[in-house]
Amino acid sequence: MSGTGHAETPETTSAAAAGRLRLEILTIERQLFDEQVSMVIAPGSDGVVGILPHHQPMLTALEHGELVIRADGQSDRYVAIGGGVMQVLPDHVVVLADRAEHADEIDLALAEEAHRRAVELMERGPDDLELGRAHEALRHSAVRLAVARRHHGRMPR
Repeated sequence: MSGTGHAETPETTSAAAAGRLRLEILTIERQLFDEQVSMVIAPGSDGVVGILPHHQPMLTALEHGELVIRADGQSDRYVAIGGGVMQVLPDHVVVLADRAEHADEIDLALAEEAHRRAVELMERGPDDLELGRAHEALRHSAVRLAVARRHHGRMPR
């Protein structure tokens, strides 16, 4: 058993030794991702955090932002994250996201329209009760739009 209370299995120990870690991305609705990767870059509450195998264990809140998945020999993959938490162990990262979508699941035209509506709502000056929801909608739509544009090749890496 590791110091974190999680049993170390031959699979996880060999994955970390090989420079990989298991990444799971979960929402309340589904498991979005479960694979071995070489690096995770996530929008932590204190800024962007990069996670490599053998990372020090930690727990952090996640902000709205882009989660980048790197795996040897593959192009980076992008996930739009709408808040949540991330648990990091030396060989395993678990993301419990409030919202999460793979880049290829985001319709670019719909994301652009949602972002336009969110900007208009903010410009109208919503009352105090709606201000939080309007700000949340704007942040989420901006993340989805950035991830979709990256996936569709309309934004530099």
